[in-house]
Amino acid sequence: MSKLIHNYTFWLFTVACLMLFSHLDVIEVNIMEARNFITAREMAINNHWILTTINDLPRYEKPPMPTWLTAISGIIFGFDSLYGMRLPVVLITLLLVFGTFKLSEKLGLSKKQSFHNGLILITSFYIYFAGRDNQWDMYTHSFMMICILFLWEVLNETKKPLFNVLMAGLFFGFSFLSKGPISVYALLLPFLIAYGFTYKFQLKNKKLYLILILVLGIVIGLSWPLYVKWADPATYLKVTKIESSRWGNYNTRPFYYYWSFFTQSGIWTVPAFIALIYPYLKNKVSNLKAYQFTLIWTLAAVVLLSIVPEKKSRYLLPVLIPMALNTGFYIEYLINNFKNISLKKEKGIVYFAFGLIGIICIAIPIGIFIRVKNDIAGFEFWLIALTVSLLTIGYILFTNLRSKNFIKVFYAVIAVQVVVVVFGIPFTKLILKNPDYASAKAIREKEKSFGVRTYELNAFTPEIIWDYGFSILILLNEETNKLNLPAESKFGLLALETDTITSKKEFQNYNVKKVSNIDLNHVPTDSKKHNDRLTRTFYIVTKK
Repeated sequence: MSKLIHNYTFWLFTVACLMLFSHLDVIEVNIMEARNFITAREMAINNHWILTTINDLPRYEKPPMPTWLTAISGIIFGFDSLYGMRLPVVLITLLLVFGTFKLSEKLGLSKKQSFHNGLILITSFYIYFAGRDNQWDMYTHSFMMICILFLWEVLNETKKPLFNVLMAGLFFGFSFLSKGPISVYALLLPFLIAYGFTYKFQLKNKKLYLILILVLGIVIGLSWPLYVKWADPATYLKVTKIESSRWGNYNTRPFYYYWSFFTQSGIWTVPAFIALIYPYLKNKVSNLKAYQFTLIWTLAAVVLLSIVPEKKSRYLLPVLIPMALNTGFYIEYLINNFKNISLKKEKGIVYFAFGLIGIICIAIPIGIFIRVKNDIAGFEFWLIALTVSLLTIGYILFTNLRSKNFIKVFYAVIAVQVVVVVFGIPFTKLILKNPDYASAKAIREKEKSFGVRTYELNAFTPEIIWDYGFSILILLNEETNKLNLPAESKFGLLALETDTITSKKEFQNYNVKKVSNIDLNHVPTDSKKHNDRLTRTFYIVTKK
């Protein structure tokens, strides 16, 4: 039993699984996921494994590695299983967590501190959020983290150099096949900068190995785009121009947009910020060189991302990886020295940061009860479990803060995150509820009863296509801006409510009858968050 208690790999795996596998199919599919899911479904159904499509249209904007894995999962578990469709990203996130855990050990940190670093990583908000959301970001950075792990072995002259070169190059290629050179720029380059500053490059007898890694990675990474360019050059060129232009003029933000990057760690915001204060922490850490390395890695990633005009908060995911390691140094200091801290201000910050989490433990169940008290039927178990768990953890937090037993405080914070995910996520079904919700799947039953095929008027919405279950042909020709009406004398038509169908000259010889509607919003119509993009009116159009 004592061996199990101190088996850090087992406990890290357990916490990570609770954070990632619990209620994986509860949260609705977002636009990024829907695109990935549609492409995966069309891969399997239409055999579009290389020349990828979305709604039967070419989709070359993103490399296919994440979609390949998702398609395989869809074949195994069924494309109607949202849990199965998200399973690949969960497994990839586990790869990231244990890759980071292993790299922490390579830095010379103890197994216990490396375990704590892994816990900080998986309970950082955007890590577990992205780890439950099947987008491309997690894939490219997870694969690159494994590449970095093997690259470390090459740089430090460990055994099996050729094996390490092969694996580093392989995962470099996988990262490139997941989202192009994004992780090369946002994770690998900052790593190399930090390594050069702190550990210095000793490249004697290693240059050939590094060249082999680069060549292997590039060959694997460029294999798909080069084939697509050869097979469909016109479309590939068009897509490339659009994607490259976005780096300079799409979703642009000022240089300082990422300066609050540490807040993306969620519950670790305050410790993450303090760990960045080098003058304060440099004399308090057990391994100064490793601390300098993780600090430079973190800051270099932020600076490089800040240089790029296009900015989104989710692009900060690679920053959270070294930042978890960096935050671990402050946590280690508190675990070893909290009882001996004499400065009131220093101790006061700790009481404030972690005492606030204790207050949140009380506030969450009260807030949820007030919000859903009239609809609690069927959710009593989740409310009781959440309330009892959080109140118990809150008590442990306050008690151990008072007794200055910080390691129990730390584990209590981890427990807060686990409990919120395991017992709190089901309440999203009550909090996010639209009484007028209407699935796109229901349209298929209408089609059968009327004996028609359905078309989209202007442009498709990925979430609707995913929910509908099949591709839907768009009538509007973007190049000519004209409607190409189908040959059938009777057909179904999806259009936005704002589209005035009967006034369009193309429909003058048709009778247009409104039959039903689609509304995939999970908030009521009168909510500010209600999005018309997720709605359609379904018409039956009959030739006069």
